[in-house]
Amino acid sequence: MQFVQGLPQGVCVGQTQIQHDHTQATKQPELAGFNLALHVGDDAARVQKHRMRLLQDFAEYGVNKISWMNQTHSTICHTLNDQMIFDALEGDGMVTQTPHHALMMMTADCLPVVLGNADGTEVANLHAGWKGLANGIVENTIAAMHSQPTWAWLGAAICQDSFEIGAEVKAAFCDKYPELDSAFKAGIKEGKYYADLYAIARYILALHGVKNVLGGDQCTFRQPEDFYSYRREAKTGRMATFVFML
Repeated sequence: MQFVQGLPQGVCVGQTQIQHDHTQATKQPELAGFNLALHVGDDAARVQKHRMRLLQDFAEYGVNKISWMNQTHSTICHTLNDQMIFDALEGDGMVTQTPHHALMMMTADCLPVVLGNADGTEVANLHAGWKGLANGIVENTIAAMHSQPTWAWLGAAICQDSFEIGAEVKAAFCDKYPELDSAFKAGIKEGKYYADLYAIARYILALHGVKNVLGGDQCTFRQPEDFYSYRREAKTGRMATFVFML
């Protein structure tokens, strides 16, 4: 298990990849690898074995609880501590102040964003596709935190040169934040642009006082050996970005 370096002591952050030593076999080649999503047509028992394997990996670090969400490209954020949730909550953001509780977010091109405070006593995990970023998932997650986040880590997402969008997507951001015009470049086709999710997220985070931003240097679309990509293959698995405190 590899963790992100440069974070407050006791905070563990990372992202799964397609490869894992305990990947279960499948008859669906498009879902090969360490898929962690139940909603993509994979065998549910296979996915649950992968999730249990991940919990076993985390157990070495004292993790005793792991939370997943029913992600819907919303701006809903939940605070999860000691309560027992038997059915996955709907939303795209999670916050906890409880050590040994792993927060999970699934992606396959959308941007995973992990947040935390300077003391390492509160963390958050959120799923930021363009809809979530435009509508306020970052802002809502920060508002749900009890303390000011001082750092963020951006997991692997689709990079600008592979993320073609329409003029309406650019307008959704630039009408709200005109300064984000620089995060878009004209596409080959008329009315099309290429959007930089990493730059958009950094801008919004900086507006809310989070200027220490790590990560944001990989591309799910262009790294098929490492990551699933919905743009590359519509039927595909999902990685998971995780955060927990020791």
